[in-house]
Amino acid sequence: MIVNLLFKMKNYFYVSGILTLFVLMSFMNVDFFSSMTKVDYIEGSKTLKFTTKMNTNHISDAIKINPNTAAFEAEVKKYVNNNFDVYVNGSPKTITFTGSQVSGETVWVYFETGGVSDINTLKIKNTILLSAFPKQINLVNIAYKGNQRTMNFQRGKEVNEVSF
Repeated sequence: MIVNLLFKMKNYFYVSGILTLFVLMSFMNVDFFSSMTKVDYIEGSKTLKFTTKMNTNHISDAIKINPNTAAFEAEVKKYVNNNFDVYVNGSPKTITFTGSQVSGETVWVYFETGGVSDINTLKIKNTILLSAFPKQINLVNIAYKGNQRTMNFQRGKEVNEVSF
């Protein structure tokens, strides 16, 4: 009887320990590192418009500037120009930064490239936040003449290409 009681107590402590571990793990702060870019082709102006959504703290840490300062937008512009390249049909395109907006935990970055008449292939190099955060994932969704494509970027896969 005592052996049976000790066995039950041992099981009780074992189950209690596992449940306590799960409860404690639920309070852990898990950070998710990602950016999302939407690419729209504007046929009338023959322009690709890019809208990128990033976490404010992550981009602020990467460029080492407080998002509430006047220099933040200029540094974001420089950062995007250094970490995002576009090639249409094999030819490199110059991206033009058109603005950014900080909205709480999110930074929206706007840029574009012009002179795009037809796209057979679109190649993008996207290293945004990859050097700062090893588990960073960057998604790019492209809308071109009724077609949708998605690209995924992470460390080791910084360049991606789609065909239309």
